[in-house]
Amino acid sequence: MNVELIARIIGAVFFAFVAWRLGFAVTSEAQPIYRYIVRWLGETGVVFLPYAFGVVGGFLGLLFTPHITTRPFFWIRGKVRQLPMQTLVAAAIGLVIALIISALLALPLSVLPTPLGEILPLVVAMFFSYLGVMVMVTREKEIFGFLGVRLFKDKGSRKDKEETVLLDTSVIIDGRIADISQTGFIHGTIVIPRFVLNELQHIADSADVLRRNRGRRGLDMLNKLQKESSAPIRISDVDVPDAREVDSKLVRLAKDLACPIITNDYNLNRVAELQGVKVLNINELANAVKTVVLPGETITVSVIQEGKELGQGVGYLDDGTMVVIEDGRRFIDQSLEVTVTRVLQTVAGRMIFAQLTNRR
Repeated sequence: MNVELIARIIGAVFFAFVAWRLGFAVTSEAQPIYRYIVRWLGETGVVFLPYAFGVVGGFLGLLFTPHITTRPFFWIRGKVRQLPMQTLVAAAIGLVIALIISALLALPLSVLPTPLGEILPLVVAMFFSYLGVMVMVTREKEIFGFLGVRLFKDKGSRKDKEETVLLDTSVIIDGRIADISQTGFIHGTIVIPRFVLNELQHIADSADVLRRNRGRRGLDMLNKLQKESSAPIRISDVDVPDAREVDSKLVRLAKDLACPIITNDYNLNRVAELQGVKVLNINELANAVKTVVLPGETITVSVIQEGKELGQGVGYLDDGTMVVIEDGRRFIDQSLEVTVTRVLQTVAGRMIFAQLTNRR
């Protein structure tokens, strides 16, 4: 039995009792309206009227109790959970200061002529409470800094940023993050938001075969990551209800936590950088750690296919760098020693052009 159902039952009983008592009060012979009720309903109707009140009150309680009890409570609790602790403390301090000022002003205001003496103390208390909370919340850093109070770590500090990293959907599906996490290069906790996990599950359940395979690969990689990663893995239930898209939620969450996002999504990379969020791009990392070769060096490569130009052969280094070999077509499925003639950096990655070291 959930909380809302319990609240409905309690509310139905409470309102039924209150309405039942109200029915007895209305049908009391001392009430001026009693004779009109008797004339309209008769003596029998007067007897059953309180019970009719009780039934109506119980129905209304059953229907509306969650709207005035549990639902506002859960809504407020959700909003409070999203607020940083320093904001809550600042709001509480502002409220206390405002109530003290209101209490000091209440006595002189209460001696004013009626109705000002009765209304103004309440109005002033509400005004100063709102003003105190808003001033403290909006200027919390400046006020705490002016007073020399260091209650909380600066969430923009470098240490906090390095303690947590967020993963997006594309980098989990890519799979290379599982291997990187085993090397120890990632410090702190790897956080996977629940909405990213939900998107992975949605992709895995897609009717499209390609999307379904990508989603299942992502779930497999996530399972591997949890089992083999040297860094702690945590699934976070923190959500950003104001944002609809997963990328927007991720950027907002990264800003709130002051931590970087690990991704290989170009669009997410650009959007995050524009909003001041640090991005760790797996593709940039892969390009940075590729084998460095210079013209004139000799390397060994296996020719696996023919190139676009006549007589060219194509092979790949262990890191995936393409090597185009002049006159290498006739050596397909063989390993050759070649001499690097030129290195070309393209948008797709690095390409190496080479020629046979010992021409046959």
